[in-house]
Amino acid sequence: MKKKVFASDFDGTLYFYKAEVKLPPENVEKIREYQAAGHLFGLCTGRQVGGLTPFITGFVEPDFFITSSGANIVDRNFQPILKRGVDRAVADAIVKEMLPRGYRLTLDVEGEICVFAPMDYPGKYYVITGVDDAPPGLIHQVSIHTESLDEAAAVSASINERYGEYVEAFQNVIEIDIAPRGCSKGKGVMFLREYMREHLGDFILYGIGDSINDLPLIDASDVSYTFPYAPEELQRRATKVVDTIVDALEDSMRDETA
Repeated sequence: MKKKVFASDFDGTLYFYKAEVKLPPENVEKIREYQAAGHLFGLCTGRQVGGLTPFITGFVEPDFFITSSGANIVDRNFQPILKRGVDRAVADAIVKEMLPRGYRLTLDVEGEICVFAPMDYPGKYYVITGVDDAPPGLIHQVSIHTESLDEAAAVSASINERYGEYVEAFQNVIEIDIAPRGCSKGKGVMFLREYMREHLGDFILYGIGDSINDLPLIDASDVSYTFPYAPEELQRRATKVVDTIVDALEDSMRDETA
C-alpha cells in the first residue's frame, strides 16, 4: 500500500484567526490520528515558519513545512529542504513603493518575521525601517495587507505586471504574498514529492485549501479538497468539497486507491 501524504493550508483551513476557537480541538485530534495511522501531515502556507510556531507548538507537529508560498521548505525539525529568496533590490523597490501607501508589510527573512511597526504578536519578530536594516539572509517573501478583495487583486496584478520577471504575487483574500519567480504552493509540494520519494517511494498526495492562492496546491495534488465557502473556481477544480479539514482527513484515510 502506498504511503499517504497530506498537505494543508493554514489560515481558513486549519486555523481561524478571527474565530473564538482559532485552532479547533477536533482538527488537532484528527491530525494526530492521521499521523498515528502511519500517514504524513504537513503545512503548505503563505505564512513564514515564525508565523506558525507560536500557534501550533504543543498541538500539531507537522512532518514538513512548505512556507512562504514554497520559497522556504523545512522538515519536521526545521532543517532546510529548499530555500529561495526574492532579490533584495526588488524587495526594496516593492517596499519603498507600498509602504508610503499605508499598507502593512511583512518580510520573511530566513523564516523570521520582519515588520515596520510594533504589533501584538505572541512570537518573535523584528521591527525594521527598510530592507537595508533587515536581518541578513534570504528574503523568502514580501507580504502586503490590503483592505479589500478588489484592492488585493489590483495590487497583485500590478506587481506581477511590473516585477513578474523576478517574483510572483499571490492573492490570499485581502493579503498578497510575493514570492520568488517560479515559487508557488503547487511547486512546493511537487518539489517535496520528488524529495520524499527517495525515502517513501511513490505515494498519494492529498491537498486542501480555501483561497485563490491555494489553486496551485489543489492542481498539484492527486486528491484535493476545499470548502463550500471557498471561491467557486477552487470548488470547481478540487476533487471534493468538504465541510471541514476533519472530513478531508477522514476521506483520505478511507481512500482505498492507495
